[in-house]
Amino acid sequence: MTDWSARLNPTVREIKPSGIRRFFDLASEMKGVISLGVGEPDFVTPWRVREACIYALERGYTMYTANSGLPALREAIAGYVEEAFGVTYDPRGEVLVTVGVSEAFDLALRAVIAPGDEVLVPEPCYVSYRPCVALAGGRPVVVPTTLEQGFRVSAGQIERAITPRTKALLLCYPSNPTGAVMPRAELAAVAEAAAARDLIVIADEIYAQLTYEGEHTCFASLPGMRDRTILLQGFSKAFAMTGWRIGYAAGHADVIAAMNKIHQYTMLCAPITAQMAALEALKHCRDEMRRMVNQYNYRRRLVIEAFGAMGLPCFEPGGAFYAFPDIGVTGLTSEEFAERLLMEEKVAVVPGNAFGESGEGHVRCSYAASVEQLTEAFKRMERFVARRRRTTAGRAACGG
Repeated sequence: MTDWSARLNPTVREIKPSGIRRFFDLASEMKGVISLGVGEPDFVTPWRVREACIYALERGYTMYTANSGLPALREAIAGYVEEAFGVTYDPRGEVLVTVGVSEAFDLALRAVIAPGDEVLVPEPCYVSYRPCVALAGGRPVVVPTTLEQGFRVSAGQIERAITPRTKALLLCYPSNPTGAVMPRAELAAVAEAAAARDLIVIADEIYAQLTYEGEHTCFASLPGMRDRTILLQGFSKAFAMTGWRIGYAAGHADVIAAMNKIHQYTMLCAPITAQMAALEALKHCRDEMRRMVNQYNYRRRLVIEAFGAMGLPCFEPGGAFYAFPDIGVTGLTSEEFAERLLMEEKVAVVPGNAFGESGEGHVRCSYAASVEQLTEAFKRMERFVARRRRTTAGRAACGG
């Protein structure tokens, strides 16, 4: 048999499988599991969006679109970004429709990163960031953040991490997995640091609409940041459209043209039905989006109360739909906690170390689940934590 292991790209060979997917797969093989693992809305895509897709199929819209996306959708995206975030883009050359934000992120990295370039990655962060930087030929440089600093990266940390090889900075606020948001003043300080060293900023703002306290600050809206920022946004979270795989990038025409060049040789275009559905979402479904966001906010408060009742310190998330409690009192690592909770109580969460070493000691819990599911999941989790506390206390009493 052919030995493929010796023939694979060494970079691919060294990348670990996603820590999120591992627990998702484990949970899918068990009965009675409540999954708080995957970051996916429990809402169905609004009916008008689904209907727009069906109608498009009925009219025979089954063909390619322009590589950069339907002109009408790009115009709607540009209008939405200007209205919601205060940044103006020309839909003819500064907006690119992609297959989800994941593709947009990959395109952005491959468009700007040359072999050996360093990319600053604040952690804990989404599991794809470091692998995608490596796959683009770059070197991810981790900037760890902690519970004590509210999981917000500071301008000082950015300045200290910069070397002559630093090319870009990744930002994702509201944060996956912590739910942290960055106040405008702190983002402005980061912007000054980025400008002083001429860094490109890739701003993944997929959770921008899911901001519960104050208003989201779009990084590109900060003074002088529009033309050095690649803004990434999408429809998956805010409009409950994860399976449609539709996102977009906005930025300076030169970088969008470079991204489109890669896109036209690899993906060609996003599916036309998904593009027409996304257009309907922007035109007519913002009220439904706001209702979903209000529900997430309600659940967020339930989650914070539940972790407080269990005695697990929990950073109060200001955005996204994740909580990131500290599980140190249980005496378990984050992987042990997640595995035992799944096996003993059938609740799936994601170990914090899946999001980088600075996530160790925490687990990520998605509250994009119904109130009934969350209530039951937290009953089970409370039993589990209480047992672990008794075990830990017993060992301490025995001097073990």
